[in-house]
This record gives sequence, structure tokens and C-alpha cells, in this order.
Amino acid sequence: MLTLPNLLTLSRIAAVPMLALLLWWPDWRIGYAAAFLLYCVVGATDYLDGYLARAQGTVSKLGIFLDPIADKIMVAAVLLILVAARRIEGVHIIAALVILTREIAVSGLREFLAGLQVSVPVSQLAKWKTMLQLVALGAVILAGAIPQQPWIAACGLCGLWSAAVLTLVTGYDYLRVGLRHME
Repeated sequence: MLTLPNLLTLSRIAAVPMLALLLWWPDWRIGYAAAFLLYCVVGATDYLDGYLARAQGTVSKLGIFLDPIADKIMVAAVLLILVAARRIEGVHIIAALVILTREIAVSGLREFLAGLQVSVPVSQLAKWKTMLQLVALGAVILAGAIPQQPWIAACGLCGLWSAAVLTLVTGYDYLRVGLRHME
């Protein structure tokens, strides 16, 4: 059960408090630089755990359960901290809210469907959505370490909006599948 891929997934969850601590002070450039490095390592484990599980033939129910939860915990925590630190502010908070709302709604929908013994596999588009979210948030974090380069923050916020659009599309796809089982 505690295979290397599952340990990598658990490490993503365990890294969230440290990430939040490093991002807590919005003007602490060194903290944001360290957070960016940690975020990159944690993001790489998102790819690596799935790759290793498939390559080693150790795909497990625990891993299938934990992987999307680890993603959601990390994205939600980083969004909340960046909003609190005013790295994401103004109209850009709407993109963050769209992402958070979809993540909660899809989690609830998956739980409901699991009770009906209906499996909803993660779509390729949803995987792209997650990757775009991770890259966009990484850029916003990096912008906190290098504030003299405002284009980095602009790219991150643009990516956040792109991720929010994909979030709506993939959320609708999941909802459409779920509605078929609610009648």
C-alpha cells in the first residue's frame, strides 16, 4: 500500500503547510523563492507518482483516491494564500473562485456517483486543466520572488484565467455525466 508512488502523493499533501508558511508574508522574496522551488518539486511529484505507478505496475486504489485529492489540496491552499497575500486580487479573485467552486463541486459529484458505484475517470482535458493551474500558480509565486519582473505575474494571472475557463469546461463535462445518473 505504501509504495513509492503513494509516498510521493502523500509528500505533496505533507508539503502544503510548509508551502503556506513560505507564502504567508507577501513581501518576503526569499520565502517566495523557496516556495517556488518547493512548489516545483511538489508539482514534479504529481507527474512522477503516476508515471512510476504505471511503469512499476503498482497502480493502487489508494493512489487513485489520493492523487486528485493531493492536487485539490495544493491548488486550494495556494489560491487561498495568494489571495490573502494580495498576489491574486481584484477581478482575478473570480478566476480563483471558479477554480475552487469547480473542485468542490466535482469532488461532491464524484462522492455521490461513487455511492451509485459509477466511476468517472479523469479526462485528458482535466489533466491539462490541472497542469495549467499548477503552471499559472507557479508563475504567481515566482512573481513574488522577482517583483521587478511584472510580466511574470501577468503571465501567471493570464494562465489562471485560462485554467478557470478549462475548469468550467471540464466541470460541465463531469456534471453532464453525473446528471444522467440523477434521474
